[in-house]
Amino acid sequence: MIAEHDIYENDYARFWFTEGIYFVEYKSETTINLKVAQCIVADRMQFQDGKAYPILCDIRGIADSDKAGRDYLAHTGSVLITAAAMLIHEQVSLTISDFYLQINKPTIPTQVFTSQPTALAYLKPFASP
Repeated sequence: MIAEHDIYENDYARFWFTEGIYFVEYKSETTINLKVAQCIVADRMQFQDGKAYPILCDIRGIADSDKAGRDYLAHTGSVLITAAAMLIHEQVSLTISDFYLQINKPTIPTQVFTSQPTALAYLKPFASP
């Protein structure tokens, strides 16, 4: 079981859990390809220890991605996630995120936000009491 505020980190992201929500923050200049996506998902699933959570993905550190990486995150990467909020900060990221949602069609409820409080409000109904 994840303890509140435990942090796990790999070469591409930081992971932690608080108030029923799982957080993934991509590190600066991360490029998402299939290998990176597989590493992030495997580490996240191990850290979650078999329990599903809503997830806030801070994707502001992502510099680039390829189709294979995006496809993997949209489908296999949705395992053990009840809902996802993607936190962005730029109009370009918004365009890319909207494209991701339309083309890759995540298998879980997923929305894009520019404000963390709004993203957390979206995820709260998906969190276990």
